[in-house]
Amino acid sequence: MQEQITHYENKLKYEIDSWDLSESMKNDEDIITIDTRSPEAYAKEHIPTAINIPHKTMSQESTVHLDKNSLYITYCDGIGCNASTKGALNMTKLGFNTKELLGGLDWWERDGYATEGIEGKASTDTVCGC
Repeated sequence: MQEQITHYENKLKYEIDSWDLSESMKNDEDIITIDTRSPEAYAKEHIPTAINIPHKTMSQESTVHLDKNSLYITYCDGIGCNASTKGALNMTKLGFNTKELLGGLDWWERDGYATEGIEGKASTDTVCGC
């Protein structure tokens, strides 16, 4: 049973869902959301306040301006995309505290949160409150 408890504790250490991210943003917690997709995908649609650092470009040079005391939340399109996992791994290797957004942009939208960009959408007020 302890092994299972440890498994779930570790999931919560390294993953975050849309509701928890939204609440953290509302509470002005020291988090920075990173869209790990291409600049074109980011321009099309992204989570408000997210910055774009494609996972393939993450390096000491591309992250030198970031505060290592912040919590970084990586995301990509959704569960069929592993760019957020690659981004979280890269950022962690670079010494940042990271979590991965469960379901990515897809679940963010499904939970009713607003997006920004060329195809940005308004909030739909269907937020789950998990």
